[in-house]
Amino acid sequence: MALLELTSLTRRVGGRTAIEGLSLAVEEGEVFALVGPATAGKTALLRLVAGLERPDGGTIVLDGVDITELPARFRPVTLMFQRAALFPHMSVAANVAYGLEMEGLRRREIRRRVAEILESLQLRQLARRRPHELSAAAGQRVALARAAVKRPRMLLLDEPLGGLDRGARQEGQLELMRLYHELGCTVLMATREPEDALLLADRVGLLNDGRLLQQGPPRQLYERPESRFAAAYLGAVNLLEGYAAEQGLRVAHLGLLKGEMAGPIAPGEPAVLAVRPERLLLSAGALGTDNAFAAQLEEVSYRGQDVLLHFAVEGLAARLLARATAAGFEALRLEEGQMLTLGFEARHGRILPVR
Repeated sequence: MALLELTSLTRRVGGRTAIEGLSLAVEEGEVFALVGPATAGKTALLRLVAGLERPDGGTIVLDGVDITELPARFRPVTLMFQRAALFPHMSVAANVAYGLEMEGLRRREIRRRVAEILESLQLRQLARRRPHELSAAAGQRVALARAAVKRPRMLLLDEPLGGLDRGARQEGQLELMRLYHELGCTVLMATREPEDALLLADRVGLLNDGRLLQQGPPRQLYERPESRFAAAYLGAVNLLEGYAAEQGLRVAHLGLLKGEMAGPIAPGEPAVLAVRPERLLLSAGALGTDNAFAAQLEEVSYRGQDVLLHFAVEGLAARLLARATAAGFEALRLEEGQMLTLGFEARHGRILPVR
C-alpha cells in the first residue's frame, strides 16, 4: 500500500481550476518530485496534502487513513515553503527546536533530536548563529532541519532550492540527497527546475495547468516523453515536424526518419519527432545509423564542460542542436561552415502528437 494516495483531486480557486482530477500514489521512503511551470498547480497540491486548503473533489489518503477533511494541525506531515522564513531573533538551534517545543516535548528529548539533525546536516558548528549570519544555502539547510526534526510521516518541500544561485543550488542538491539518504523520509517536493527533479527524485510527475501529464522514473520521462510539452520542458530537444508513417515520420527534404511512437498516431497525421541534442551523432563521413542526413555547422558555443553545436539542414527552418563533450569536440577538429553528416538511432527518436 502506498503511503500517500491522491484520487481524482480537484481544486478551484477564484473561478480557475488549480488542480483537475489528479491521481497519484507515493510509496513509503520514496522521493517524488512534482515538476512544471509556475502555474502548473504544484504548490496548490502541496497545500491540499498539508491541509492548508480543502479540495473541491477527490480524496487524500495517508497511511491508509482518509485525511481529506482532517485539520492541518492533526496531519503527520510538514510543509517547508520556498522561503526559509527563519525567526531572525533566534539562533539556528532555537529555530530548529521551535516546532518540537510547540508540541510540548521534554527539553532533554528536544536537545537530543536537535543535536542529531544538526549533526546530520553539518550544521552543528552554526548552532549559535542567527539567520542573518548564514549564507543562502545554509539558511535552506536550517529550514530543512526544522522541518525534518519533527519526524513527519511525509515531508513536503515547495521549491526547496528556489532563489539560490547556481553554486548554492548545486550545494543544496547535495544536501538534499544526503538528507533523503540519512533520514530515509518520504518526500513530496515541488520544483520548476527539471534538473532538480531528475537528479533528486525516485519518480517524477510532470504537471501543467493542474493536470498530471506523465509520471515515472526520471530517465523514463527524459528519454521517453509522451507529449511535445514534456519533451520541451524537461530539457533541450530538437523537434522535427512532419507526418506520421508506419515506421516513423516523413519530413520534407529528409524523407522517412525512424523513431518510436509515443502512443497511437494514425499514418498521415501531423506529428513531431523529438531527439535530444546529446543523442545526435556527427561524422565527416558516413554514419551507420537508422537516420542520417547532411548538415552544415553554423555556430559553436563553448560552455566549458561541453560544447553546443548549431546546424543548418536544407529544408528545415529551425536549426538543429547537438551536444558534445569538450574533449570529443577537440578530437573531431570541427570548424564553422563545415558540412557534416548528422544522425541518430531510431530508439532515441520519439514521435509525438503535435499537441
